[in-house]
Amino acid sequence: MARGDGGPTVTHLSETEIASGGPPILRRIAHMLRPYRTKMVFVAVAVVVSAALTSVVPFLTKAIFDKALFPPDGGVRTELLAWLVAGMCAIPIVTALIGIGQNWLTSTIGNSAMADLRSDLFAHLQKMELAFFTATKTGAIQSRLANDVAGVRTVLTDTATSILQNSVTVIAAFVSMIILSWQLTLLTLVLMPVFVYVQLQVGKRRQRLARRTQESLSEMTAITEEALSVSGILLSKVFNRADSEVDRYRQANREQTRLQVDQAMTGRAFFATVQTFFAITPALIYLVAGTMLQGSSALTAGTLVAFTTLQARLQMPLLQLMRVSLDVQTSLALFRRLFEYLDLEPAITERPGALALDPQHLRGEIEFRDVFFRYPEPRSLSGPVGGDRFGDTGVRIDRGSPAPEQGWALDGISLKVEPGQLAAIVGPSGSGKTTMTYLVPRFYDVDTGAVLIDGTDVRDLTMGSVAEAVGMVTQEPYLFHGSIRDNIAYAKPDATADEIEQAARDANIHDRILSFADGYETVTGERGYRLSGGEKQRLAIARVLLMDPRILILDEATSALDTETERLVQDALERATHNRTTIAIAHRLSTIHNADVIFGLEDGHLVEQGTHDELLELGGLYSRLYVEQFGSGQIEARFTDGVRFTDGRTMCDRPGADDRRADVSL
Repeated sequence: MARGDGGPTVTHLSETEIASGGPPILRRIAHMLRPYRTKMVFVAVAVVVSAALTSVVPFLTKAIFDKALFPPDGGVRTELLAWLVAGMCAIPIVTALIGIGQNWLTSTIGNSAMADLRSDLFAHLQKMELAFFTATKTGAIQSRLANDVAGVRTVLTDTATSILQNSVTVIAAFVSMIILSWQLTLLTLVLMPVFVYVQLQVGKRRQRLARRTQESLSEMTAITEEALSVSGILLSKVFNRADSEVDRYRQANREQTRLQVDQAMTGRAFFATVQTFFAITPALIYLVAGTMLQGSSALTAGTLVAFTTLQARLQMPLLQLMRVSLDVQTSLALFRRLFEYLDLEPAITERPGALALDPQHLRGEIEFRDVFFRYPEPRSLSGPVGGDRFGDTGVRIDRGSPAPEQGWALDGISLKVEPGQLAAIVGPSGSGKTTMTYLVPRFYDVDTGAVLIDGTDVRDLTMGSVAEAVGMVTQEPYLFHGSIRDNIAYAKPDATADEIEQAARDANIHDRILSFADGYETVTGERGYRLSGGEKQRLAIARVLLMDPRILILDEATSALDTETERLVQDALERATHNRTTIAIAHRLSTIHNADVIFGLEDGHLVEQGTHDELLELGGLYSRLYVEQFGSGQIEARFTDGVRFTDGRTMCDRPGADDRRADVSL
């Protein structure tokens, strides 16, 4: 079902699809292996040749007994014996050499296909909308990329070849056994239907256990990611919760151990029964053969030796086939988990024929036209697992209308920001300020109405051109574990050293970087924890300046900084906003006196707009927030137009100006 306003498509899985894993799993696995079909043909040829050669050995054994050692005319035929023995020696050597090449091919095919699967999964997750990641644990995603993909390694590297090789071996052995004695062959096969039925039941149980085991492993990965991250360790130390975190991990670890033991023991009694049967069968064959030999020459000693040799050789590939069958059923559970993620349709997609913004002619006008928006409701394919409230077997995002009781995050917003303007958005927490900024770069799509850039709906623009046009500095900038240079250059990987340093100068961070022992090669640490809040913020600004977007969004970049650091960051922001259309979310109203227009939001509604002076005079939301924040009249502010010192001097707009204590009359 598609929304009439161009919104995302609603996609749900039926219970049948969930149970079966969606499209046929084996067909999808075969499709994954298509790029390697030529190598797979060589593997198949090698397997058939090896199996055929191996099947010749029992007949050589029969010939040695019946024609070389004990020929009908008596005596030993030495020359024939030598040729037959040479053949028996040559066959293992040839099959071993073929096996080496076969193993190289299967390893190459399997590991390459697994790498493709991992890359496809990672690339697909990169396309998912922001709502998916806010509804899914990072550890659960990491587990699918690491543990689940690793769990299917054996299927992709060895299982397919093992099935083919053992199947050919079993078929060749049975055909050879029938040729030698169909009566003894029937004895060997008498219990096979029972074994097949029991094996299928064991396989179903192991498949269920495999899925639960991977879900438990995902929960352990999520606990590890949360508890052992820098933020998690800091949180546990601040609240003295280390013991409880250890207990939580131990509990999950015990559950994982129990499931692993259950999975390992499932089917052991079955295989013990099968092995016992195959161990007893030769004795039964000798008993039957003894009866058949009385008064009959149909069964010779050579035939009996060849048959028991084949029966012994049949045991191992037959058991391996049964085990492989169980492994395949186990792996199918993992493939379903991986395909569940690959089958997720991103909520934010690019329309066919979308237009690309021209950077040379981009003006930077932003318009919200009667925008209604509420956050989509996340749903899971199955119930919660191990405390993961959205489940860990796959997530579907319900992109239809949420429950009626859920209110609009934005309710009929209409406004326009002219090119080059600095527009500020103010309002209480939860009023929809950040939500508005998320709609401009299409982190989310509106439910009704439209967000436009230069008069074009952002849903009609290519996602790449929108991303290049809109830059963002968030309240908590993200820095990855790498050098300062790499973190700045993330916005423009081909940037020169001069461009990076100029961006750092404009962000008021260049001198600070040079004060570090390693300069621009200084490692920031995970999430930039080796740097102060102000340093991280200025690096984020430098990154945006290097990107040089026409539209800039600032999500209160100075709210948690001290006065001196705020001055440096604010000065950097002034440079960043020069000649750009800027939307700034403001909690500290002292930073937005000079905004060209201020929009007041409350409960998702646009309640007022105007300049600083106009809104103070209006006496509405902005005025109320201003009084609450600066009720005493004493504020600490930078040199900014429109604010007057107690000595009568007006603030001037000059970079690097010192902080002053200002007295603002309300």
